[in-house]
Amino acid sequence: MIKNRLKEIWAQGRPSINGWLSIGNAFTAEIMAAQGYDSVSIDIQHGALDYGSVLPMFQAMRASGVVPMARVPWLEPGIIMKVLDAGAYGVICPMVNTAVQAAEFVSYLRYPPHGQRSFGPTRVSFAAGPNYAAEANGEVLAFAMVETKQAMENLDAIAATPRLDGIYVGPADLTFSLTDGRLAPAFDREEPEMIDALQRIVAVCKKNKIRAALHCGTPEYAARAIQWGFDMTTVSGDTRLLAAAAAASVAKFRDLVGQTAGIAEKGAY
Repeated sequence: MIKNRLKEIWAQGRPSINGWLSIGNAFTAEIMAAQGYDSVSIDIQHGALDYGSVLPMFQAMRASGVVPMARVPWLEPGIIMKVLDAGAYGVICPMVNTAVQAAEFVSYLRYPPHGQRSFGPTRVSFAAGPNYAAEANGEVLAFAMVETKQAMENLDAIAATPRLDGIYVGPADLTFSLTDGRLAPAFDREEPEMIDALQRIVAVCKKNKIRAALHCGTPEYAARAIQWGFDMTTVSGDTRLLAAAAAASVAKFRDLVGQTAGIAEKGAY
């Protein structure tokens, strides 16, 4: 079986950068995967896509050698096992709030005797190479998302879950939940209470010898997160990067020709 390059990167003491795909398109996935990310994750939870898009996106990413991952919609065994069979080398599961849920999640990613994953690696047996059944348990990454007040209350127990590889922080939901809606959900938090929460997550992950990952909006904030001890950071994503590049291009054109923004009338054609 082809080894999980993220594990090799972390074993060398280096952090990794993860890309994010919310557009259900194989060409977009191919473009993003070719940009130098260590891993790229398909967002099935909030992305504009479904499972029908996932398999061709993984196929398009293969040539780059990037580690393919996916965020599933919820803690549900069917979709977790299907993304693994499609080729995912890592699964991010949202809204894991208790140790019981974390253990349930992990069990869906592991073949017996360490879990209850059903055997049927339809595509991944070709994409990952020989001996998949014997080696998958040791190569596939399980990331539980900590993004609620309840999850923070159970953080130590979640992080201690056997065979859980890491905690992935969703800062928008975590902020919304920890402050009871007082602070709007967003990335790259600067509030001392939120930075304290992020650093506590890192400390608990280190204590339990698992990886800590954070979804960020900018490279600058991601670099700070690495300094705090995070092992992996996701920096923005396809939709935001496309919008930002397009907006910058249009703004530069307007500036060069002496136009103001919004000169074109909006309407249907």
